[in-house]
Amino acid sequence: MRRFNLRTGGLSLLALAMAVPLLLAAAPATAQQSPVPFDAERGVFTFATGLERALPAVVQVTTLGQSEGPSSGDNEPRPISSGSGAIIDAREGIVVTNNHVVEGGRKFTVDMTDGRIFDATLIGTDKATDLAVLKIEATGLSQIEVVNSDSLRTGDLAFAVGYPLGLDQTLTMGVISGLGRSGMGDRIEDYIQTDAAVNSGNSGGPLLDSRGRLIGINTSILSGGGGGNDGIAFAVPSRIMMYVVAQLRETGEVKRGTTGVILGSLNAERSRDFGLGIVRGAVVEDVAPGSSAEAGGLRRGDVITRIQNRPVSNAGTVAATVGIAAPGTQVEVVYLRGGHEARTTMTVEAPGERPVISGADAVIARGAAVRPGSDGPQVFAVEGGSSAAAAGLQAGDVIRTVDGQPTADLAGLARALDKTGEAALSVTRGEETVEIRLP
Repeated sequence: MRRFNLRTGGLSLLALAMAVPLLLAAAPATAQQSPVPFDAERGVFTFATGLERALPAVVQVTTLGQSEGPSSGDNEPRPISSGSGAIIDAREGIVVTNNHVVEGGRKFTVDMTDGRIFDATLIGTDKATDLAVLKIEATGLSQIEVVNSDSLRTGDLAFAVGYPLGLDQTLTMGVISGLGRSGMGDRIEDYIQTDAAVNSGNSGGPLLDSRGRLIGINTSILSGGGGGNDGIAFAVPSRIMMYVVAQLRETGEVKRGTTGVILGSLNAERSRDFGLGIVRGAVVEDVAPGSSAEAGGLRRGDVITRIQNRPVSNAGTVAATVGIAAPGTQVEVVYLRGGHEARTTMTVEAPGERPVISGADAVIARGAAVRPGSDGPQVFAVEGGSSAAAAGLQAGDVIRTVDGQPTADLAGLARALDKTGEAALSVTRGEETVEIRLP
């Protein structure tokens, strides 16, 4: 389970239980049902009926890789990590988990709640959303019903299921604490935030609604330094998950659309520079000539505040929306220019049509966004899961040469990177020079 540092509180289950009788007492006599399902036979409030249908489809995923150190002569892979997963297609044996659960593995096994264990085949992974798809050959499987996460509301009950801290299957309860969360460092950032207890080992397990339906895949937590649960966990919403899974099942990889707009994130400093009273939004750094963003009238300095009627937190919000839109989709955008609100539409272009997106003042190539700096072309953003991120390129790096040739301007950089195959970059990072092999 990936961790980030922060500390907060959580929902009190005792407080909820104490509140239920008061809610029932205050409910009008004409109410058709209680706020919480009631088992009259046992005399208890429970969500077990809906949740129990999903639990057999929550599995433990074990990743095996090359063992380290001396061996006894065998080359069998050893367990290197474990997490959770969810069966979403019982007939085909399709299991969804996190990319970081299976990363670096040579072999994968899936443990069922009924005691069976199966070898699994890795269908594909997507680092940008931290999702992976496995396939097992088995009969008698259960599957979890998946619903669109767009229907969620802050305050909805949520249940996390998985295999945390070496325990057997474990269910925890909380609420949806927030929606559209971003800023965690990944390119596709539109997380569901919950305070349901999520710990190491929960990675890849499902986040369920109160009817036992999958609404997200648990991915990361914020931790206050102790390494345990502090009441903040994040899940990839099912809306994004289903798009990614469909592409991985079809082609083994995810190809994302583009609009030709190069974005940065609005922050307090930039907001003051623009004279705005907001700190959330995506700043248009540049627009590629001939792109749909240019056709839509967007210009450098515009601040996108809403996309497809969703509030924009930063550049990641826009990337998340465009990244799961099919080519030809019309994307509606609300933006600010000079303090005045305007609207436009952009058409999502098929991936691969623009390996290098060039504008007058910025270039995006292989996931690295670059603009002119005082010492040469300087990286100002790197997309999570991209070739640039995998190679170790970082925001702030100044690109000195590509394949041994100096790159004094953006046009030369774009030409040097607009090719197939690996590129050798020499960059300045602070006081040191770093060599980067860019796939």
